[in-house]
Order: sequence, then C-alpha cells, then structure tokens
Amino acid sequence: MRIFAISLKTTDMRKSSGLLAALVLLAGSAAAQLNPNNDPERSTWQLNTITTAVPFLQITPDSRSGALGDAGVALSPDANSTFWNAAKLAFVEEDVELSLSYSPWLRALVNDMSLAYLSGYKRLSKNQSIGGSLRYFTLGNITFTDEVGTQIRDFKPNEFSLDMSFGQKFSDVLSGGIAVRYIYSNLTGGQNVLGADSKPGMGVAADVSMFYTNGRMRVNGKDARLNIGANIGNVGNKMRYTNSDNRDFIPTNLKLGTAFTVDMDKYNQITALIDFNKLLVPTPPRYSIDGDSILAGMNPDVGVATGMVQSFYDAPGDVSNEGDIIPGTVVREELREITIGGGIEYWYDKQFAFRTGYFYENYTKGNRQFITLGAGLKYQVLTIDMSYLISTTQQNPLANTLRFTMRFALGAGDGVDEEPNE
Repeated sequence: MRIFAISLKTTDMRKSSGLLAALVLLAGSAAAQLNPNNDPERSTWQLNTITTAVPFLQITPDSRSGALGDAGVALSPDANSTFWNAAKLAFVEEDVELSLSYSPWLRALVNDMSLAYLSGYKRLSKNQSIGGSLRYFTLGNITFTDEVGTQIRDFKPNEFSLDMSFGQKFSDVLSGGIAVRYIYSNLTGGQNVLGADSKPGMGVAADVSMFYTNGRMRVNGKDARLNIGANIGNVGNKMRYTNSDNRDFIPTNLKLGTAFTVDMDKYNQITALIDFNKLLVPTPPRYSIDGDSILAGMNPDVGVATGMVQSFYDAPGDVSNEGDIIPGTVVREELREITIGGGIEYWYDKQFAFRTGYFYENYTKGNRQFITLGAGLKYQVLTIDMSYLISTTQQNPLANTLRFTMRFALGAGDGVDEEPNE
C-alpha cells in the first residue's frame, strides 16, 4: 500500500524494516527466491504478488482453524463463524457462545504486534441466529523522525473491524448468511509525511455466504456428516489514507471448502477439511521498463465490481526479455493465485481435540507455506484451543506463531441434527 511506503520512510530504521516486512507479508507478498529448487519448469516464473489495504482482515483469528491449515469455511459452526461463514450460524447448537482469541504476531520480526478477536452469537430461533465480532490489530510502537533523524513523536498504529452477522436456514440442510463490517485503519496518527497530510482509512464491507450440511449419512455403517461452504467476503469500498485520489482495494476474497466428519465409534470422531481461497482484486500487470505502458495484463485502476470480475482473467502471465507473453503462462498464473489450506481434526469423547493441517501459497504469490498443529480441551461450558505454526520455507516471519482461544457456551440448543435417520 502506498501509505505504508511513505510513512515508513520517516520512522526509526530498525522498527521500520520490521514493520515493512510484516505488512508486505500480511498482504501475501513475502520475498521468495525466484526458483529456489532450480526447477527448469519454474525458470520462467516471475514474482507478481497481489497487495491490498488492511490485510489484517485475512488473518485467521481463532486457534481451531489456525491449527487446520487456516481452513474453516465448511467447519462445524462455532462462535467464530462470523469470520469464516455467517451462514453456519443458522446451525449452531448452543443458545449463546462467546469466544476470545489472541495471537502474538510476527514475533520473528518485532515483539509488540498482536491480533485480538472477540466474537459470539445468539440463537434467535431454530432457524435463525445473529452474530458479532471485534477484531483489533496493533502494529506496535513506531518512532517518527524527520529527515535528519530528530525524533518527532511515538505512535502505535492500529486497525480494527466491527462485524454484525445473520444466518438463516432455508431447509434442514441449507442456509445463507450475511455480514456487514466497519473497518478502521490508523497507520500514521495524522502525521504529515513527505508533504502529504495522512489520515485514518475507513471503509464498510459485506460478506455473502452459503452453507450445506448433511448429518444423515452413513459410511461403512458409521454415522457421517458432509459440510460444504462458500463465502464471498470483504466486498466494500476502496480505502485511502490521504486526500489524494489514490485508493487501494481491500482484500475481497472468495472461499470455497468442504469438511467430512465420521463418528468412528461412541468416543472417537475425525474430520477432514479443505479450503480454496482466491483474492477478488486485480492482478498487477507487467509494465514496460519506463512504466508508461502495460506489456501484459489489464489496467488495475478499476471499480470494485469490475475488479472482482476481472480478477478471474487478468493475470498477465510471464513476459520474455523481448516483451512477449510466454505461451501458457496466463492460465498457470491464474491458478497460482489460489491458496489451499486443509487439515484433520480428531475428537476423543467430545472433550479432547488434536489437529494438524497445511497451508500452501505459490512462491510467486507470497510463498506462505506452513504446517500447523493444535489441541483443544472442552470442560462443561469452557473450550480452550491453541495452535502452533511451523514454516516450511526459510526465513519466514510467520514461523513459530502461536494462537490462543477460549470459548464459552451458554445454554444447549437443537440447531444441528445429532442423530442420523433410523
């Protein structure tokens, strides 16, 4: 984002470099070697990451999905469903559930960044539920200086979003959901940088989602459940941080996923799930050396609706030294923009959970690739979850990331069918 680059030029060098790397990583553009394994097939692949404003909206906030490869659009509903798929709220089991999550963030770079997430729902009837959440992201303390290094002020950049959601059953197996979101991003505290007056970025966005769940299945004589989820999230206005006409897309995203659960016996249950994600914002084109013309791809300076549609076919592909598009690379680049996350969740006696997963993003689009592990403990109304991230790429600032979540369930309900057909 333009404002990041401007504001960081006036900050303390150690903190600036760490924060810049963090922001770039969160936008899905972590630095990667062009061809780390000397793979001949990849020798022509070219880095072309997609960046957006407020990338914190894409950070997985809860430990349960954080231990499952950042997947959750079709996972069984809980208090964090507003983030993943508001339609799941129509099938919640409890009358009320609250969740509080905390993640120290990018501790390999800085020691004072974190994400806090408070969420919950209230079941209105057998077919309807409402939910809400507050997400707060602090980027730690920044020292602003002038051109000669004189300290101007200290400031703690922060961002937050406030959500309200609603889920409605259409039938015993299908539901729909919507969520509306207010977004606030204050990165400079109004500091004048390079002669430009900055201001907090503000925006409004919405999610539209669907959820299918069939718990009346049998697999080899065992009870089973199939979930399918879809969510188009963060559909909203572009964001700007100055009074200029420069605006940045927020991370509008398409999530598609499925989860399959089998009750092995009275005490053992296992779920396998997978999510596919794609940013619905324009892909940066390939420009000429002087930057005056587009060699390949499409103009990214378009409206939100146009950008969402254009994102499915605007990848420029790889360009040769002569300025020609290398045949076959356009479709391949579009496919490389899809990230994949998935995992396995095991419950014993509905009290102890063990989870593992994997997340993959192509190295030309950000190179986030990691294994996740986690565990959960449920005791009466309290559930405690934690997750741990193990990077599979070198020098990844996400390495060793921890997440913690506490959920409180208040009141039993009948939102989800528990017994299969007899």
